[in-house]
Amino acid sequence: MEYDVVVVGAGGAGMTAALAAARRHGLSTVVVEKTAWFGGSTSRSGGGVWVPGNYALRAAGQVDPDDNARAKEYLQAIVGDVVPRVSRDTYIDRGPEVLDFVRDQTPVRLKWVPDYADYQPEQPGGRVAGRSCEPVPMDARFLGEELERLHPPYTKAPANLIVTQADFRRISLGMRTVRGPLTMLKVALARFIAGIRGRRMYAMGAALAIGLRQGLIEAGVPVRYESELVDLLVDGGRVVGIIVVGPDGVREEIRARRGVILGSGGFERNLEMRAKHQPAPQDSDWTTGALGNTGGGILAGIAAGAETALMDEAWWGPTIPLPGRPWFCLAERNLPGSFIVNSAGERFMNEALPYVEAVHEIQKGEATGVSHVPAWLVFDQRYRNRYLFAGLGPRQPFPGTWLKEGVVVKASTLAGLAERIGAPVASLEATVERFNGFAATGVDEDFHRGESAYDKYYSDPTVRPNCSLHAVDQAPFYAVKLVPGDLGTKGGLVTDEHARVLRPDGSPIAGLYAAGNASAAVMGRTYAGPGATIGPAMVFGYLAAEAIASEAGA
Repeated sequence: MEYDVVVVGAGGAGMTAALAAARRHGLSTVVVEKTAWFGGSTSRSGGGVWVPGNYALRAAGQVDPDDNARAKEYLQAIVGDVVPRVSRDTYIDRGPEVLDFVRDQTPVRLKWVPDYADYQPEQPGGRVAGRSCEPVPMDARFLGEELERLHPPYTKAPANLIVTQADFRRISLGMRTVRGPLTMLKVALARFIAGIRGRRMYAMGAALAIGLRQGLIEAGVPVRYESELVDLLVDGGRVVGIIVVGPDGVREEIRARRGVILGSGGFERNLEMRAKHQPAPQDSDWTTGALGNTGGGILAGIAAGAETALMDEAWWGPTIPLPGRPWFCLAERNLPGSFIVNSAGERFMNEALPYVEAVHEIQKGEATGVSHVPAWLVFDQRYRNRYLFAGLGPRQPFPGTWLKEGVVVKASTLAGLAERIGAPVASLEATVERFNGFAATGVDEDFHRGESAYDKYYSDPTVRPNCSLHAVDQAPFYAVKLVPGDLGTKGGLVTDEHARVLRPDGSPIAGLYAAGNASAAVMGRTYAGPGATIGPAMVFGYLAAEAIASEAGA
């Protein structure tokens, strides 16, 4: 088989790249997917897209006259020289064009997520109102039988239960504000109406993946499922195709006249690679990344002579290792009336930090010799009565398996809780006393929780004087295990601003391109805001196709 372009991976990066190659540049294109599903980690995500200046932000009046320059200033401030500035600037300059293209070629429509702040909004160029957008929910019946190939979700929800990012924020507060129950009612009513009308509604990352898949169908781009990349074909220093193994174990060559684009995801499901490159302790069961992401594209690129970077990094997030599945911990650790301690029973960070930075603090603590893995999220019955927790409604009892397996620990006293998590009683009691003092004054003197605009996003506006702090003093008390999970790894093949894969000497490997988590992240060791994973994946997938077309004279 031979095509102009061979794309590996049917996730957000791969499908955007294939769509651009076929639709924008008229190149014959095939997508080769390891698993039986399309969507990858994108389909399992919240679907946020962080691309400053895009059409959805413009429509919402959220683009300032100097927004392009300020976005570049922001990335310079938080990423620094870990990533070449030309790549970051290219991302900002070209991003809106890419989202225009996706809007015009697929059913995907984006809308601004109100007030979801950039993750470091106080940095130069940061934006308190946020730059994140999310897919408008869609009725996916147009996809027909292909819809059954959507990657299994991160958490299962009833059919047609559509919750946007803005909805989730309100619902997490339970009955604390009138908007919470009203949002629950709206979501329930929308589900009922969709069921009556026979709709198949999807939102978040699933909607984005479904829309991109429909774009490929309309563009006539085939997706070959259950075809695992095992090697790159190299001729005279140029990548000219790939070797795949199908479900029957037969090896097959697929030739690429113009180029190969690796959009095959990270290596979060490969425990051997994680143990080699990333801080211990590690467990591939702690990730929410796509089930097939074992680093095949990265390993193939290395074998072809590629340089790698950021292999010790991931799109980290404190995660609750629930029986059978991890729960990526967002609002739970930010809501007032909770805090996080290490094995010494001491706080060690602002619990409301952006999730990548929160795990960095866990890792720094672990390196001191004091165990921070697991860490423990501590709260009281008042907190449990007020807020949603890991999908459970307020006051809803924790499942017996969570308690039996020690993921959740409960005690009638702080002393009893300390003993059950192996922390010194006096230390935990002193931590609670100091924390409760901060809640009373509204000032976290140790870690400044509640001072950043981002801290306030998942806070409780009814709590005063600091909406991110509340005393922990109503028995019984709980401690929930936290581990350094992730949305996927972010280290991989080094690429330039054209998504060309580079050798250690900086020269490009002819015919080889990469985007998404198969490449070293343009965000470096940090995270700009909600959607700063998917945004670059789509943009550099698009730019890879453009570079191939430019080289081909197409």
